[in-house]
Amino acid sequence: MTPSDQPTTPPLNPLLAAVAPPPIADAQGWVRGLAPVPGRPLIDLCQAVPGHPPAAELVEHLAARLHDPAVHKYTDILGMPALREALAADIGRVYGARPSPSHVAITAGCNQAFCAAMMALAKAGDEVILPLPHYFNHKMWLDALGIHAVPLPFRPEAGGVPDVDEAADRIGPRTRAIVLVTPNNPTGAVYPPEVIAAFYALAQKHGIALVLDETYRDFLPEDRRPHALFDDPAWPETLVHLYSFSKVFAITGHRVGALVAGPRLMASVEKAVDCVAICAPRLGQEAALFGLTSLRDWVAGNTLLMRSRAAAFRQAVEGLQGWRLVSIGAYFAYVEHPFEGRAAYDVARSLAQEQSLLTLPGSMFGEGQDRFLRLAFANVPGEAAATVAARLAAFAER
Repeated sequence: MTPSDQPTTPPLNPLLAAVAPPPIADAQGWVRGLAPVPGRPLIDLCQAVPGHPPAAELVEHLAARLHDPAVHKYTDILGMPALREALAADIGRVYGARPSPSHVAITAGCNQAFCAAMMALAKAGDEVILPLPHYFNHKMWLDALGIHAVPLPFRPEAGGVPDVDEAADRIGPRTRAIVLVTPNNPTGAVYPPEVIAAFYALAQKHGIALVLDETYRDFLPEDRRPHALFDDPAWPETLVHLYSFSKVFAITGHRVGALVAGPRLMASVEKAVDCVAICAPRLGQEAALFGLTSLRDWVAGNTLLMRSRAAAFRQAVEGLQGWRLVSIGAYFAYVEHPFEGRAAYDVARSLAQEQSLLTLPGSMFGEGQDRFLRLAFANVPGEAAATVAARLAAFAER
């Protein structure tokens, strides 16, 4: 065989190859294969998943819908018309102003909604402002597209709420969007309406998009509308609203989310959705439609449950020697660990292996986060909060 006949390895896309590996899978590997510790079962605070099954009525509804041949076919690219209409009505109920169903796209989870929005808004070499700490999949997708994520500094002294003036200082000629997540993943911080309004005004002023991910808006600490952005008749020119049905209806595996935006952006979003998934999974759409139209009381009960769980975790963690609770809300608590100079990755992995407590290190959520851990407590009963606190305390004292 001559040198020219030698087999060659096809090159990989260097952008995607350089993206960080999926963090959840990485963390779950820390405890894979470990023998259970008698009297100390694993407490998994790693992934944001509901700790309860879907409503029994929803399961029964889906079982009945499976007999309809249409349920096994594609929907419209942007989703079932009835679901788009129902979500528009639900937005009107929550926010006080109702968008048109034509402003709604149903996606394969909120992650796809974000991906489609970024593909529509920016190209390689452009910039998107991303507050620290960031939801890791957001940063991973921007990196894969060659879009530069401009970090907005973390403000633990402000409970993790970003500063609009610091964002203004980072807007340049290649800035295409600002991304906000509220209630926040990973910190749990809930951004006040006036802060959201200020970021919206900043985006409007500079002709860029405000991408507002409100996946956890059904788990706010109190009953109030999150913001008044939909009151502005010009919102379709600036606002890109992201939402997920996964958490609120406990259907994470069905992969169904939503994007709400104006017609100019929606034309590009439709292309992205068609190329990646053709449409969101039909059964997930059926579940979301039933949930929006029939499960309001069930959702309200789960909202109260999560509020009580957050209160239990706040009480348990706030008094811990050495540990500092930075912020808490929705599904998450963000804590500062007591080990100055020790990498958060090492702290989290040791916690998992020594205390059977699986958390995520702050370093998975961006630069400058090595003093922090994320605790996702949605799947842990409130009465377990004291056990979590005891294990954190024991780890700090060892």
